[in-house]
Amino acid sequence: MLAIVSERNQSASLRRALAVLDHVRAHAGLSLTQLAEAVGLAKSTVLRLTVPLVEAKLLERDRRTGAYRLGHGTLRLGQSYLATLDLRAVAAEESHRLMSEVRETVHLVVYDPPHVVYIDKVENEANVRMASRVGSRGPVHSTAVGKAILAWQPEEAVAEVVLEPRTKHTITDHERLRAELAHIRRRGYAVDDRENEPEVRCVAAPIFNHNDNVAAAISVSGLTSRITAARVRELGPLVAGAAARISRKLGSPSR
Repeated sequence: MLAIVSERNQSASLRRALAVLDHVRAHAGLSLTQLAEAVGLAKSTVLRLTVPLVEAKLLERDRRTGAYRLGHGTLRLGQSYLATLDLRAVAAEESHRLMSEVRETVHLVVYDPPHVVYIDKVENEANVRMASRVGSRGPVHSTAVGKAILAWQPEEAVAEVVLEPRTKHTITDHERLRAELAHIRRRGYAVDDRENEPEVRCVAAPIFNHNDNVAAAISVSGLTSRITAARVRELGPLVAGAAARISRKLGSPSR
């Protein structure tokens, strides 16, 4: 019986310590008195709970003011967590949800200049299958996924892109490409309107990592007979929403 009570007490203490840690995360710079009032605990209790957190470098306390802030131990934990993230695994749920919602092929790509690399593909088996395959490469200037990534790259990366024509609709002028990329940044998604394949339209959005840099892109692709110009406007926000949710799972601070 005593062992059970002890375990319950330890569990309650752990929950309180985590509550203190989370409050400091959201409100750095609080004194012991302010922190105790904020979490609804006695100062002596908060002090007892914070001692092992400070020892583990999860919290730091200013020697002059006594104010609490997160310690560098939290950074190590965050980096360890991020290192375990696999983009395909993180994006899988959203990719399948998006495919189910729009009933079109969904692609996930990463940036490998001067190309994008397809790392996952979720198909609607009822439709005509897309020619793309996992592991293949595509140009950045004529694909929606490529433009979605390129729109957040520095100017020098844009200037170096070779604008090879893929179809009669491919953008082959750098000034026009820059204008297109600015439009993508404003609306949050990119469109490939028969620019890479004559009978295919794609809508894509960028995926941001924990540094808020573009790490990848997700897209919906289909034949022009199914993805009409009018439907593109419906798909854009859906693809952008899926990309934003994946970004948040990757730790993006602003998505």
